[in-house]
Amino acid sequence: MQLAEIKDHMQKSIEATQRSFNTLRTGRANASLLDRISVEYYGVETPLKSLATISTPDASTITIQPFDRGSMAQIEKAISLSDIGLTPSNDGQVIRLNIPPLTSERRKELVKIASKLAEEGKVAIRNIRRDAMDAIRKQEKSAEISEDEARDLQDQVQKLTDQSTSKIDSLLATKEKDIMTV
Repeated sequence: MQLAEIKDHMQKSIEATQRSFNTLRTGRANASLLDRISVEYYGVETPLKSLATISTPDASTITIQPFDRGSMAQIEKAISLSDIGLTPSNDGQVIRLNIPPLTSERRKELVKIASKLAEEGKVAIRNIRRDAMDAIRKQEKSAEISEDEARDLQDQVQKLTDQSTSKIDSLLATKEKDIMTV
């Protein structure tokens, strides 16, 4: 395993964690809340983004304008069944989602969820580190690299791990601040 490859894997874990954070609700309307929602469209699970234009005209509203008006009922059903906790309203042209202000209890729950997502990201990074360290030890045992090279590589992998986990911590701090801002 090359260092560039390890760094790339860790970066992908950070990006996946960021995408998970984006699906968490804050007090403001954000189109990425709907990223995980898929709609059964002609018998196929299709991402909502592929079926409609999603916009946020103001801080407390998300509008969804389907490309095919016949899919409005399925889109409404998918949103109602999802875990985002919003009720869609339909005027025949667009679907509106009003984002109510978060209660302090709900904000605390969302911070806990964000912490859990951050921990999952860190676990993924630690797994990448473990695999890299195992590969380095195997190379050392098979005499492909010297003991000093192995130690240097392990130090570099640990530095990458520390940098990646600190990035996730800073993403978490930013998300917690967004959630707790009234």
